[in-house]
Amino acid sequence: MADVRNPTPGYLAFWRERHVCTLTTLRPDGTPHVVPVGVTYDPEAGVARVITGKGTRKVANILAAGPEGARVAVCQMHKARWATLEGRATIRSEPEVVADAVSRYAERYERTPRPNPERIVIEIALDRALGNA
Repeated sequence: MADVRNPTPGYLAFWRERHVCTLTTLRPDGTPHVVPVGVTYDPEAGVARVITGKGTRKVANILAAGPEGARVAVCQMHKARWATLEGRATIRSEPEVVADAVSRYAERYERTPRPNPERIVIEIALDRALGNA
């Protein structure tokens, strides 16, 4: 297990490479909902971020968990390398938080996402990091 706030250089480098990730949330009935997403990882803050529209199923799953948020996992893989970050997700919609998350996404994925007035941020307070990157 890696330290979410002090990852090895290789683990951090892997999270800086351009990879599509998955986000796993739980539906209200307890079944997993897994979707492809872009993720940014901020080890200094112990946070991962996903930008998305506020009307998505993943957002609904997180909101259904209540005000304390929902346990989630984000994962990426490339060939035999993989890395998973786990934590408690909450929804953030403040304009400055959304702008910061969009900026981080643009840096990692080398493209600025199209404007979306419905955009919010899934902010994951990380407590576990796994992988072999």
